[in-house]
Amino acid sequence: MSPEIHLAQHPEADELLGRSPLAALVGMLLDQQVPMEWAFSGPYTIATRMGHDDLDAHEIAARDPEEFAALLSEKPAVHRYPGSMAKRIQQLCQFLVDEYGGDAEAVWRDADGGAELLARLEALPGFGRQKAQIFLALLGKRYGVRPDGWREAAGAYGEQDCYRSAADITGPESLAKVRAHKQEMKAAAKAAKTTQATKTAKPAKTAKPARVAKPAQKKGN
Repeated sequence: MSPEIHLAQHPEADELLGRSPLAALVGMLLDQQVPMEWAFSGPYTIATRMGHDDLDAHEIAARDPEEFAALLSEKPAVHRYPGSMAKRIQQLCQFLVDEYGGDAEAVWRDADGGAELLARLEALPGFGRQKAQIFLALLGKRYGVRPDGWREAAGAYGEQDCYRSAADITGPESLAKVRAHKQEMKAAAKAAKTTQATKTAKPAKTAKPARVAKPAQKKGN
């Protein structure tokens, strides 16, 4: 039975995320510089425009790059930067074809512990440390993928009863809490940057006082 997912806040898009490992990976890849719902609706939009009810790593990897970029650029665009994200999705799918036979679920199906799973996720094109930890937490919290040590490997994102990332979305209310948390983190980071800039700023040089000419001394008679 597929898990109940609420990342896209769109029934059909969330249903696809729940049953398709590749859709979940692509949604996570798209989750940057755009609202979360927009990112996780992307896999459904791509599948629909390709005329399918799911994504196929082999087909996407083999697609003409310009054609695939154009598909993502159709209005409404799949992402704010459809061209660059199209390239990243194809790179991800090619990696899955080369390393896992195109089977996205194989990335985590037989992972021997959280640390190994995190390493596998970090190896995926477009997945840095933070994105890999968030997806690891998403797998554990929403998809029931829980190898030993998965919470520890996911870091703060693996904690229970928190609202830090996509891993903690169960509906509109939790989405609002996660969004509020991200705004707080951005504000804190901005404040810290401002404080640091103030500390490292060199004090302005004070102008030297103008020299006053001494009155000429009168020569004695």
